[in-house]
Amino acid sequence: MTVDISLYGIVDPEHCKGRPLDELAAISATHGATLIQYRDKKNDVRDMIRIAKIIREGLAGTGTPLIVNDRVDVALASGADGVHLGQQDMPVEDARNLLGDQAIIGLSIKTVEDARTCPVDIIDYAFVGGVYTTRSKNNPDAIGIDGWLERASIIKNKDPDMPVGAIAGIDASNAAELFQIGCEGIAVISSIYMAQDVGEATRRLATLLKESKT
Repeated sequence: MTVDISLYGIVDPEHCKGRPLDELAAISATHGATLIQYRDKKNDVRDMIRIAKIIREGLAGTGTPLIVNDRVDVALASGADGVHLGQQDMPVEDARNLLGDQAIIGLSIKTVEDARTCPVDIIDYAFVGGVYTTRSKNNPDAIGIDGWLERASIIKNKDPDMPVGAIAGIDASNAAELFQIGCEGIAVISSIYMAQDVGEATRRLATLLKESKT
């Protein structure tokens, strides 16, 4: 499955200035976000399913898929388009068996060993990070541009068509350099969803992406 990860927005109740996640997701989707992930480290499963369903309804008609972070059960129950897994989450083989061939499954890559063992035949995309330091997640050991290139090249050697993106600390000041080195997508939280004008923040990053391809 071909998945457009170029502008990957992550909505999170702890990084939204108290605003409704479905509204923020819809605004960013209509201003250039190509994929939306729902990440939630504070609510219980029941509330996560309810919120995911609301976000999915908010994205209806935008053509932008909804991905749930970590929780395969929430993705299944909410009717989301897929799941994004970390190295300590459910194995991607099990997630694929549960979600089916049509689901989108992404994987976080942190270490060189993660890249070497990346199951490219099962997942649809990978995000490598953390590239820069960030306040949205505990990330004391940023890998930088060189670290991203090393891990991405390992994945690309396994599957040249696998979309590989970057995550952590990305904003309008550093997105362009990532696109210039071949990064196929940026995952962003604060630079979009902590902005006062979410639409403008999304549009600014989408413009940088477009300019990098010309």
